[in-house]
Amino acid sequence: MPVLVPETLEEACAALAARPGATLLAGGTDLMVGINAGRTRPDDVVMVGRLAELRGWVRDGDHVVLGAGVTYTECMAEPLASLSPVLAQAARSVGSPQIRNAGTLGGNLGTASPAGDGVTALVALGGTVRVRSTEGERDLDLATFVTGPRRTERRPDELIVSVRVPVADGPQEFLKLGTRNAMVIAVASVALVVEPGAVRLAMGSVGPGPVRATEAEAFAASVVDWTTGTAAAGAADEFGALAAAASRPIDDHRSSAAYRRRAIEILAKRAFLRSFSS
Repeated sequence: MPVLVPETLEEACAALAARPGATLLAGGTDLMVGINAGRTRPDDVVMVGRLAELRGWVRDGDHVVLGAGVTYTECMAEPLASLSPVLAQAARSVGSPQIRNAGTLGGNLGTASPAGDGVTALVALGGTVRVRSTEGERDLDLATFVTGPRRTERRPDELIVSVRVPVADGPQEFLKLGTRNAMVIAVASVALVVEPGAVRLAMGSVGPGPVRATEAEAFAASVVDWTTGTAAAGAADEFGALAAAASRPIDDHRSSAAYRRRAIEILAKRAFLRSFSS
C-alpha cells in the first residue's frame, strides 16, 4: 500500500491524475478505522492532511470560504463559530477532542456517510464545493454533491479544495440523537438554517445522504412572521410532521426506521421552537 505525501496542491493533483483510484487521506478518522478493522485495503493512498493550501478559512463578503483541511476544532472556535453556528454545533457533537482535532470538513464531505454531522450541516447551509484536478477547478452545489452512501460528484482524479457557505443571517440549530450523549454516530440529526424569508432543513441518518425537507421548509416560510420572527402556536408540530414525512430511514443495527422517523419529528420541532418564538 504505497502512501504518497505531496508537498503542494499541484503535486497532490498530479498524484491523483496518475493514480485515479487512489484513496485520499486527510485526518484519517474514518479511513484508519476501516483499515485497522480489515474492512478497507486501498491500493494507493495520497496524504493531503499536511497541505497548507487546504488549511484555514477566510471571510469573503457575506460568505465564508473554508479550506477542506479545516478541522472540527477550528469550526468550534471564534470567530468562525459565530459566522456559522450550525457548523460549530455539529462540530461539537463529533467524537472526542482527539477526533475533532484530526477530522476535517473535506474528509467528512468526501466520505459522504449518511450519518456525517458536518455534511448535514453543510447541506443545510447551502453554498458550493470546489474541487480541483490537473485539468482545473469546478464549483459544485453542496445540495447535490453527495449522490449516495459514500458517493459524491467528485471525480476520482479530483480533490476537494474548499467549501463556500453564507455567513449566518438568522438562527441556526443542529440537533442529534444517538445511543448516548457523546462520541456516537447519529441515529438521526437535523440542521436548521434560517435566512430572511427562508428556512433550510437537512436531515442526517434518514436517507442515502443528507435529506432536505422541502415541504417543511416551504411551510415554515409561509407561517413565520418575518418582521417579528414569530410563528403561530402549533406551527412547530406541523413542521416536525412534515420533516418526518420527508425522511427516508431504514432499519439497521442502530435503530428501526420508525424510531428514526419519530426522532426526526421531535428534533425538527425542537429546532423550530428554538429558532422562532410563538
